[in-house]
Amino acid sequence: MIIFQQSVPGLSEATLARFVVRAKRTLRLQGALSVLVTSSVQMQELNHRFRGKNKPTDVLSFPAMPELKMRFAGDVAISAEIATHNAKRLGHTVADEIRILALHGVLHLAGYDHENDDGKMERKEERLRKSLGLPVGLIERNGSLIRKHGAASKRIKKPVNAHGRTPSPVFPSSRMESNSCSTRASR
Repeated sequence: MIIFQQSVPGLSEATLARFVVRAKRTLRLQGALSVLVTSSVQMQELNHRFRGKNKPTDVLSFPAMPELKMRFAGDVAISAEIATHNAKRLGHTVADEIRILALHGVLHLAGYDHENDDGKMERKEERLRKSLGLPVGLIERNGSLIRKHGAASKRIKKPVNAHGRTPSPVFPSSRMESNSCSTRASR
């Protein structure tokens, strides 16, 4: 299920649903999943309520409870406003940025965790991004910033790759945890 609480130029619910199905199929991820495209205000509320971080983030993912995994993969929430800002900064469409964020969230639902996997998720995201025809991926561009400016700039420029474990705020069938990755351009 795709829910647009904020419209995205050049991207319909049906188009995003087809993209998510392709990503799921490529990852062999079973079960349905929901994607919510919403405001930064809503994302900040979700991030604060369920991760204790009182700031907006670009994408949150909520894996399903283990007993539901065969029928339901989980949920992904995306900030349309942060996606718009990032798309302008990076020179691609907002629709592509939403797909990049959706792919990143789906990878988390498939069990990948770039904080703890020695680059496995980054390599998978890069391969999928290329095969799905997307511009530079979320982890890849964060890594480029860190490599270019050093680890200290990660704190200064705030390309946050933080993960927390909390209940799903939006979708009651989700497991009691979330993953969040933020690459807001206002650093």
